[in-house]
Amino acid sequence: MNAVPIAPSLDYESIEVRPMTRRIGAEIFGVDLSQPLDDRTFAEIHHALMAHSVIFFRDQKLTHDAHKAFGRRFGKLHIHSGVSGLAEHPEVVAIHADANSKFVAGEDWHSDLSCDPAPPMGSILYMHTLPGNGGDTLFSSMYAAYEALSPAMKDFLAPLTAVHDGNPVYKALFPESTKVYPRNTHPVVRTHPITGRKLIYVNGSYTTRINELSEEESNAVLRFLWEHVKNPNFHVRFRWQEHSVAFWDNRCTQHFAVWDYFPDVRSGFRVTVAGDKPF
Repeated sequence: MNAVPIAPSLDYESIEVRPMTRRIGAEIFGVDLSQPLDDRTFAEIHHALMAHSVIFFRDQKLTHDAHKAFGRRFGKLHIHSGVSGLAEHPEVVAIHADANSKFVAGEDWHSDLSCDPAPPMGSILYMHTLPGNGGDTLFSSMYAAYEALSPAMKDFLAPLTAVHDGNPVYKALFPESTKVYPRNTHPVVRTHPITGRKLIYVNGSYTTRINELSEEESNAVLRFLWEHVKNPNFHVRFRWQEHSVAFWDNRCTQHFAVWDYFPDVRSGFRVTVAGDKPF
């Protein structure tokens, strides 16, 4: 990944960073993402992402090529293991809902593709068409969720691993598909490879079982953790405007797309940056 380790502090010279909450989220101003980033601007955006876990940009107009170029500054682009990309741009996934939609992407708290052997580092969502109101996205800090646990619970979770399975998710959406989707085991408590901070790494969409516990114990612990991350004290809520961009660190956040705008149109595109195996 073309990234730099996070420093304790950084004087922003190329961009303006406005934190949205104490724990997660910041808006970024002073950059045109349709243009190539110089090294200083890239380093500052990367630092802001590491410091705030999800960052937001307004008034951006991105072609598919510009969208991909911005993503590639942070690493190789990840091909979605569950949903096909555009025919001419397989790295770009359409995110679209309208009056004919039976479901929308991201309607449950989740970390993108945690079922993959090396889940994505991050996702960059560009929305060009929005309803008159509604359609917000919520993000939850898995750092804050972990840090709110008692010392005893942290010790209990530390050695545990869990299964993340894409098959229940995608076979429910595409029941006619014969495709077998990824299924992998990851630690319940993950260490972020850049910040070194510990975080909760299970989610209600993909995580199906804690390996070291009985089925009843596993269900109880997972239910507790899935409810725990819904605590609004860990959250930021982003109110989209047309031509906005959200870039989230998929390793340390979960997100939830609010579908409160039916039958209106909400449409955009997403690219995903490849990650590494959780440890």
